[in-house]
Amino acid sequence: MRLAVTDKCNLRCFYCMPEEGIDWLSRKELLSYEEMLRICRVLVDMGIEKIRITGGEPFVRKDMMKLLRALSPMAGLKEISLTTNGVLTAPYIPELKALGINSINLSLDTLDAGRFFSITRRDEFAAVRHTLNELLKHNMEVKINAVVMDGRNTQDIIPLVNLTKEMPVSVRFIEEMPFNGESHVYQGLQWDYLRIMAHISESYPQIQKIKDAPYSTSYNYHIPGHQGNIGVIAAYSRTFCGTCNRIRLTPQGELKTCLYEGRGLQVKELLRGGMNNGELQQQLLQAMHQRAKDGWEAEAGARSSSHESMATIGG
Repeated sequence: MRLAVTDKCNLRCFYCMPEEGIDWLSRKELLSYEEMLRICRVLVDMGIEKIRITGGEPFVRKDMMKLLRALSPMAGLKEISLTTNGVLTAPYIPELKALGINSINLSLDTLDAGRFFSITRRDEFAAVRHTLNELLKHNMEVKINAVVMDGRNTQDIIPLVNLTKEMPVSVRFIEEMPFNGESHVYQGLQWDYLRIMAHISESYPQIQKIKDAPYSTSYNYHIPGHQGNIGVIAAYSRTFCGTCNRIRLTPQGELKTCLYEGRGLQVKELLRGGMNNGELQQQLLQAMHQRAKDGWEAEAGARSSSHESMATIGG
């Protein structure tokens, strides 16, 4: 499960939200940490083994470590991971490792400070690079997530690939999606996973396909002699839908069985309406059994064609 703890973010990436931000949820509209822990407990009892903390930016929410300290010892939960933009993350890395949180996805679309500012509208590149260095210093498993955007950062694809030569990181290129909070007109997909891989292969014809992990959303590759790996996530082409085993809980407590789904199960309303855990499990099972067969069917069934910000649906 991807658990989004907040919709707020300290960056304003143009492909995610407008420069002025979005209409942030009030504290009352957000799930409390206590409610998050309860739904996590119910889902782990039902068989969920891994929880990924996302946002918005998780560390923008006050006392985020308090949630992780409570979640870490939960019986039956095998793995906690975290997705972050890295601006505020560095001071927490030693405790994250102590809690057993060893896998971090770091959002980084460019290695150029000027383009970073152009994409994020914030001058925080140095802080993110510092976080990357600290993660590696503490021997954390790092996946760098880079959204590939035509005319914005395609010149960064090869420099990002080059990171894997000297660093034990996985660099994953993600197809751009239309979840931008209407911050710009989505022109359709210009760089799909096939074009991304063709571009990489021009510079690295020796690149080799490696075995993908079960339920992987990425196609994974290795360049001989490099420490790290390359991944490509067909997030818009949706070629992995047949094996997807993910659900997500939004900051406002809505369970989505697909990123492209419209209105999902209103878990927060059920919690605050007094539903007991057994009844909640039945509602969750029903929602999962009604899951669309793929992202295209889910999008077709959505009530609105407008695309909300990625920050409101969990990273």
